[in-house]
Amino acid sequence: MEGRKYMNPGELLNRANELLEQMTLDEKVSMMKYDSPSIERLGIKSYNWWNESLHGVARSGVATMFPQSIGLAATFSPDLLYEVADCTSTEARAKYNAYQKQGDYNIYKGLTFWAPNVNIFRDPRWGRGHETYGEDPFLTSRLGVAFIHGMQGDDPNYLKTAACAKHYAVHSGPESLRHEFDARVSEKDLYETYLPAFEACVCEANVEAVMGAYNAFDGAPCCGSERLLNDILRKDWGFQGHVVSDCGAIADFHERHKVTDTPVQSVAMAVKAGCDLNCGGMYGYLMAAINEGLLDESDIDVCVRRLLVTRLKLGMIGEQKTPWDNIPVEANDCQEHHELSLKAAQESIVLLKNDGILPLDLGSIKTVAVIGPNANNIQALEANYKGVPSVHHTILGGMQSICGDDVRVLYAQGCHLFKDFIEPCVAPQDDAFSEAISIAEVSDVIVLCTGLDASMEGEEGDGFNSDASGDKKDLLLPASQRRLLSAVNKLNKPVILVNLSGSAIDLSYADENFNAVIQAWYPGQMGGLAVADIITGKYNPSGRLPITFYRTTEELPDFEDYSMANRTYRYMQGEAFYPFGYGLSFSKFSYSNVCADSNEINCGDDFSFSVDVKNIGECDGNEIIQAYIEMPKISEDMPRWSLCAIKKEFLVSGETARVSFNLTQNEMVSYDCKGSCSVVSGLYRVHIGGGQPDKRSCELSGSDCAAIEFIVL
Repeated sequence: MEGRKYMNPGELLNRANELLEQMTLDEKVSMMKYDSPSIERLGIKSYNWWNESLHGVARSGVATMFPQSIGLAATFSPDLLYEVADCTSTEARAKYNAYQKQGDYNIYKGLTFWAPNVNIFRDPRWGRGHETYGEDPFLTSRLGVAFIHGMQGDDPNYLKTAACAKHYAVHSGPESLRHEFDARVSEKDLYETYLPAFEACVCEANVEAVMGAYNAFDGAPCCGSERLLNDILRKDWGFQGHVVSDCGAIADFHERHKVTDTPVQSVAMAVKAGCDLNCGGMYGYLMAAINEGLLDESDIDVCVRRLLVTRLKLGMIGEQKTPWDNIPVEANDCQEHHELSLKAAQESIVLLKNDGILPLDLGSIKTVAVIGPNANNIQALEANYKGVPSVHHTILGGMQSICGDDVRVLYAQGCHLFKDFIEPCVAPQDDAFSEAISIAEVSDVIVLCTGLDASMEGEEGDGFNSDASGDKKDLLLPASQRRLLSAVNKLNKPVILVNLSGSAIDLSYADENFNAVIQAWYPGQMGGLAVADIITGKYNPSGRLPITFYRTTEELPDFEDYSMANRTYRYMQGEAFYPFGYGLSFSKFSYSNVCADSNEINCGDDFSFSVDVKNIGECDGNEIIQAYIEMPKISEDMPRWSLCAIKKEFLVSGETARVSFNLTQNEMVSYDCKGSCSVVSGLYRVHIGGGQPDKRSCELSGSDCAAIEFIVL
């Protein structure tokens, strides 16, 4: 069997069937558990399917850590996502090869990775939103597809690793209700917003796995939903891979959703719907379900066959050989990968305000005060689902490194991230203010580092705010930080605010009172260097917001309302504080001369156009070119416009580039109330610029969008 290749679908199925025929029923059932035992006579080693890789190999010791997913989304760069995922899968193979030699087959040591998270970040209160690529289905689709390609590789015979699109579907909080919540949405919202990214992952990227969500959808738990797993995923989209449950989700069927009465009924429901692999302990009841007549051995065969195919694709049965078997452990955590992490962090950071203070001229100052609870907070670099970097660069460390011996860097924590005091026991409120104010008073400029970390927003059970189960109650910074901002502002010193968070925060005070505002997300192990590079002009920022920064939560619908009405930039009725797609550069770009070969096309044809983009500023830099399409209005609940194309272009000062786009019918479809899509006849308008065409974006950026119209006959 050595060197034989099984990626041909027919050969894969034949080999899987050969293995199935030799298995006992007990052995087949054991293959459906995430911690599957070995079957030595068949060349099948024990295997644990559970591995994580949202932004680098996670929970498996030392690995390169990239910015959290929401930060990667802010790059608006599928090419970069591919690079990051390719690097991650290389490190995954390096670690897997080393573990195999040591005979270590335990959890987090395999090649099946439960990423990316392509849920739509529909509400800024959701704690897990920073695991996603933001609020837009198009951007999420493009980045998800690129990530999967990078993880799975392009070899015609084997998968480099197996990616998994999660959490399918209609899943985005509240965390406290996720085990019992029944998400009900219109067919229009389902197909227009919640499903497109999953469809792209399946139909374009051929993702190997899909993970079902905890919540129910339209009355059925997602991991037991015939409609989701069978009708849509397999029949409509042609999915050929395997489905895995979220961890503990099948127990929720009878314990929380109350759609079954017993564990035996729950596992039968999951298997019948098409859930092949169980993360949790429920599939220990599979034999009971067979004995009670709720399942047949043929039902088990269907699931195990899919799982065997995945393992064959990965080259882990018998004496299979893959192109990655000889990647050495030294390929992990190497300098080249650290440099990519720095590049990703630089491209992810979004400059929200700059009155001219940036880039900071280090030659004109003697002292910088770096203040705030996130100035030297390693956890704010890491986010969740993380590995262990061998090197960290906090913002304090980054500023110390770039300032060297020429500029003195002073540091004070200033306040706790969320508590009223830093020192325990009898310390008074704001016990560290005096230290922070003291160094601020003798400094020429202040870098004030605020925000959250993964202890404050995340998955249920991860954060300190257990009463909110990882979700946020509002958009405000913690009170301790708000008081620190006010105290620093009273000094009338130049202030650069750097906010680290995985979601929208109310930064209105900083915008009104400080000289510059930077959103740095959770920027990974090199994040502090990237922030320092942008503050000092070593790197020209190009990041864009993949989410809307709302003014208040009061303007939002109820958190439990999954309707898209008045949510995200596509449907919101008010004005954003910082809009989706917004971000400043040290340069300026203009758009002109938009034209197409024809401004009339037949239904089903592509529409191609081009635009001149000129760097009219004094700095060289990247521009994120965004195109938004307005459809003919067939109903009142249509998006006002939707992102339909993105490109990143590097332009030196004074340079003009002719940039071309091609829109397919996928970018032109409208959805009716039944979820049916079509390209309707009528007038279409495409806006092209560095952000949205809304008034607020144009005011903040000082730039207008160009536009072109075309007619679909």
